[in-house]
Amino acid sequence: MATESHAASSPARIRLIQPDDWHLHLRDGSVLRHVVLDSARQFGRAIIMPNLKPPVLTLEDARAYRDRIRNALRLACEQAGADAMPSFEPLMTLYLTDRTTPDEIRRARDSGFVHGVKLYPAGATTHSDAGVTDLLGQCRTTLAAMQACGMPLLVHGEVTDPAVDLFDREAVFIERVMQPLRRAFPELKVVFEHLTTADGAAYVMQAEGPIGATLTPQHLLYNRNALFKGGLRPHWYCLPVLKRETHRLALLEAATSGNPRFFLGTDSAPHPRGAKEQDCGCAGCYTARYAMALYATAFESVGRLDRLEAFASKHGPAFYGLPPNPGALILERGGNPIPRDLPLGEDVVVPLAAGESLPWRVSQDAEQA
Repeated sequence: MATESHAASSPARIRLIQPDDWHLHLRDGSVLRHVVLDSARQFGRAIIMPNLKPPVLTLEDARAYRDRIRNALRLACEQAGADAMPSFEPLMTLYLTDRTTPDEIRRARDSGFVHGVKLYPAGATTHSDAGVTDLLGQCRTTLAAMQACGMPLLVHGEVTDPAVDLFDREAVFIERVMQPLRRAFPELKVVFEHLTTADGAAYVMQAEGPIGATLTPQHLLYNRNALFKGGLRPHWYCLPVLKRETHRLALLEAATSGNPRFFLGTDSAPHPRGAKEQDCGCAGCYTARYAMALYATAFESVGRLDRLEAFASKHGPAFYGLPPNPGALILERGGNPIPRDLPLGEDVVVPLAAGESLPWRVSQDAEQA
């Protein structure tokens, strides 16, 4: 990563290989049209989550959703008066169910545009009702096909057992699901998405076989106190939930360590304000518009801005077997106030850290590729 500054320890500008987002929710319909440009202005590619209603179950579902994303981006650019449409490639995924077949996996892999299959334990998070009930019991032949053809399994790493404390569900998932899975399918490529604990970070560092993990900006910047600062703050509520400060520090150490198993995945998840601010509010933080500024803030907090490019732009492509992006992104130091809300279809979305100001922003410099 090249830095442009009068003082190397405190750069004024950072030029990165254009990053990718390896975990993104774009939704559909009018919401999709309002959020897709936020990601496309920063990221060259993004792994698109399949938990729509109805979910993205088949290759044809993924093809149709990819077309809707491209059309939404074109419309968003026209509405914004953009001179050119960003070069943004949606990398599609399928939603794993108890009925996903090996043939569907092979067709998806052969398509060239489906890059993963998402495991949602049934009931784990937003729109996960169709998720898997018994991974090794119901999906063994499908997992074998994925291992054979190199299709990554992207896991929401929490158990849904109501007897397990909410803050322990990631650690229990490692014991009950990940360890048996790795023993049964040691060459299966697995992404442990949105890690939230020191347990998860240690497991990913030490596990054998092809394994990676995504880390979100909210889990690098905030601990669970943020949920209750000055009262209950639903816009900091996501799943997996924010954890103790000791876990945040372990995640930040993993992200900034240079270990290629860790890479950027925002898990940006837009919900209308009313869906968050109610008696049973939705889980998810909207971070897409300010994603790279948030990550830069996290890396700078521990003096490791020099390692941001590898985390954001190199590790993910290497894991997925893709080249780094040819373009570049420039971040510059300067006040970046986050508004109280942003348009979202017929409603508004409250972004993470609304009302605060970040020390970094994406530059509109002509050098930006």
